[in-house]
Amino acid sequence: MLRTLLVLLACATTLAAAPPHVVIILADDLGYGDPACFNPASKIATPAIDRLAREGMCFRDAHAPGPLCHASRYGLMTGRFPFRIDVSKWPSQPLIGDGETTLPSLLADSGYQTAMIGKWHVGFREKGYDQPLKGGPVDRGFHSFFGIRASTDIPPYFFIRDDRAVALPDGHIDASNSTAQGWSPIQGKFWRQGGIAPDLRLDEVLPRFTDEAISVIKSRDPAKPLMLYLAFPAPHTPWLPSAAFAGKSKVPLYGDFVEMVDHEIGRVLTTLDQAGIAGDTLVIFSSDNGPVWRESDVERFGHDAAGGLRGMKGDAWEAGHRMPFIVRWPGKVAAASRTDRLVCFTDLLATFAALLDRELPAGAAPDSVSFLPTLLGGKQDEREPIVMESANGFHSIRSGPWKFIDRLGSGGFSEPKETKPAKGGPEGQLYNLTTDPAESVNLFLDQPERVAAMRSKMREIISGTDR
Repeated sequence: MLRTLLVLLACATTLAAAPPHVVIILADDLGYGDPACFNPASKIATPAIDRLAREGMCFRDAHAPGPLCHASRYGLMTGRFPFRIDVSKWPSQPLIGDGETTLPSLLADSGYQTAMIGKWHVGFREKGYDQPLKGGPVDRGFHSFFGIRASTDIPPYFFIRDDRAVALPDGHIDASNSTAQGWSPIQGKFWRQGGIAPDLRLDEVLPRFTDEAISVIKSRDPAKPLMLYLAFPAPHTPWLPSAAFAGKSKVPLYGDFVEMVDHEIGRVLTTLDQAGIAGDTLVIFSSDNGPVWRESDVERFGHDAAGGLRGMKGDAWEAGHRMPFIVRWPGKVAAASRTDRLVCFTDLLATFAALLDRELPAGAAPDSVSFLPTLLGGKQDEREPIVMESANGFHSIRSGPWKFIDRLGSGGFSEPKETKPAKGGPEGQLYNLTTDPAESVNLFLDQPERVAAMRSKMREIISGTDR
């Protein structure tokens, strides 16, 4: 009782103080096992990410709302599980509806200057790239935007400032891959052919976004708190480390690119220090989904980008969606702290609403649960179940230590993608992640009552979808 009272008093003190600046840094396809602070056996140096871990709180059971780029980002922005809509429409339509409450709109309505730099991948209303691109960041709560519509392997390739193309993608770039170097067709220096703007070079996009983010921090309105969402398009393919990082790591090409991403994060943290606002800034770091890293890559390089978890990007298995997740908030979040609380990216909306003492509109962010008490060192009840959909349509539910997947196989990019049930064998998958985080022992047949209950709960949650 006393501990609960102290946490409530701490929350009240937090709310009474001036709101912090907010910087959210999202890497792209970075694995749970890449940063050394989450995987001591990592062969990749990540000093900037490790610094955040030393100065903040590491969440060891944090999840993207989906194991793919667009699904994950939709959940982050809206507080809604991405299976609730048809996320496949992103190439030509906005995934976020007009007037829908988003993380940036909540902060903008709370007096923040909101800016986004980087990869959007949640759709625009596209009617030609010489026309305004509506339904994007500046129509969904951000006051300014500089970035790209999707990944740097998905054409057309061009920069967008607010809602207009900076230059039209009227040039052409041929496709590229690194299969000759032993990588799969979707690894290495892979990109698709298509249109490209004259002012964009794929190997310069990453540092360009850091430059833009630094400019936002330096030119911020001193009368307002700043919310900056920096969505790096890396280490997603193409893996294009600059000359300063080529050959630097112990994991050729991929590790080099990860170390470059870490360096760019370090540049942002240094800018916060130099601007004198690091102590008043809440920094969140994570990745949108798991790595494209195969078992043969682990054997080849001795580096496990998944950190002992099963699978990779796209999968229902843990490596597809369990993410490195760090929160640094000096004076509020204990330095070098760790938590095993289950959280999802969808929870950011409710967390910031609690921090700012704002009430979310009815129907907004239905899948968002505040973890502010955890940040402030308190205890919380077990999180409500998380339900997600894999790349190939497998549904899974996580409740406490238990995870149920409705079919057999990865449901994504890992083999086997799907396995037909054998006669008398399991029809799905059930794991206790506390005792078996690698999902190596399927308990489906051993616990039929738990399977039935979790399947029923999952169907109940899914039945509330918009589609």
